[in-house]
Amino acid sequence: MAEIRPFAGIRYARGGDLDLSKLIAPPYDVLDDAGKAALLAKHPNNIVSVDLPFTPPKVAGPDAVYSNANTTLESWMSSGVLAQDSRPAIYPYTQTYTRAGRKFHRRGFVALVRLSAFGAGDVVPHEKTYKGPIEDRLKLMRATGVQLSPIFGLFSDPKNEVTSLLYQAVGKPELSGTMDDVQNDLWSVIDSEVEMKVIDLMKSKPIYIADGHHRYTTALQFQKEAAEQNGGTLPANHPANFCMFVLISMQDDGLLILPTHRMLGGLKNFSTDAFAGALGTDWELKPAPTGASHIADFTHHLASEAPNTFGVFDGASRKLYTLKLNRPDILQQFEPAQSKAWRSLDVAILQRYLLDEVLQPKFAAGVEITKGYTPDATTIPPQVDGNKYQLAILLRPTPLHALEELGKHGEVMPQKSTYFFPKLATGMVMNPLK
Repeated sequence: MAEIRPFAGIRYARGGDLDLSKLIAPPYDVLDDAGKAALLAKHPNNIVSVDLPFTPPKVAGPDAVYSNANTTLESWMSSGVLAQDSRPAIYPYTQTYTRAGRKFHRRGFVALVRLSAFGAGDVVPHEKTYKGPIEDRLKLMRATGVQLSPIFGLFSDPKNEVTSLLYQAVGKPELSGTMDDVQNDLWSVIDSEVEMKVIDLMKSKPIYIADGHHRYTTALQFQKEAAEQNGGTLPANHPANFCMFVLISMQDDGLLILPTHRMLGGLKNFSTDAFAGALGTDWELKPAPTGASHIADFTHHLASEAPNTFGVFDGASRKLYTLKLNRPDILQQFEPAQSKAWRSLDVAILQRYLLDEVLQPKFAAGVEITKGYTPDATTIPPQVDGNKYQLAILLRPTPLHALEELGKHGEVMPQKSTYFFPKLATGMVMNPLK
């Protein structure tokens, strides 16, 4: 069962001149040097100064940069820029945003979740992790003794019981800030009766990691190191046994999942006619009635198509195509050990068949295909111009129920299978591990 608990978080100290919009940041792994500089230009105390001490992200830097990050964090604590709450709380957290002309409110809460190894508890992953990002985050966690950004977790709550409990008596937000046109609001709930009810309700709910697999794996490694330093075991309530999550119901009206489209380069002698020929009779490639200038409308329509339907943008002709699979379970011969649910995923078919069995061997033999990723289809035509990228394959959103189905089988999706929009803000509240 999933075990959650309140915690005494570290937050930017509230005051009359506090402008949280200048202090919060996107997750570290979506930033680069320019993005970091832009955030620091807003305010030198922006959390990115601590959370991204080394660029590029996902790569471990020298020890000194993490030591400097801790020095900065400690100076903010001692000078009152940051302050730790005096008592534990559960923190309701709402993000308000507009997309495609519609306003959304995504409601969740921040709490600690007891760590469990993947496959050995009620925290369920859906993506693989890699060494570089884990090494970077672990060095930062060791240096600061703080979990700076939350993991994005989902749980099923068809009756909306948990959210209703937490939001029944909240008034004006305690902290508010805007990031990338998304309004972020945070409260704290310190009512012990409400806390216990929420804890009890969550006991029966698995938690599915939507975003933050590397941060969760980092927390597991940090827990292991803390245990080794403590003679092999930790007290049950040791801070290293827990990890900070933003938890959101799968049934929340504001939960939006976007596809991550692929841009591909390094192809030789590629044309859509040659591609159609290589695909054979199992696939149907048809020109779309619209062109590159209407790619956003095309992807909106694509989202309502049947499973195993893709979009194709050819950089040479500047034309869009619809690609449909006519052969059910085409992956069975290649991945018989995987479940049918996994083999039916658009992203699995894209990776394991279109890339591995068609494009890589027939149009890029001997050279690894260059890959780029974007959730925003409008950025594709300027980039897929025949230089770095020649082709884009557009995807439908991965359905939420796929996380639950794969969780039952202990399976993970291919890389970049989901993009939960919007990203969580770093700096709303932080979790001390000391």
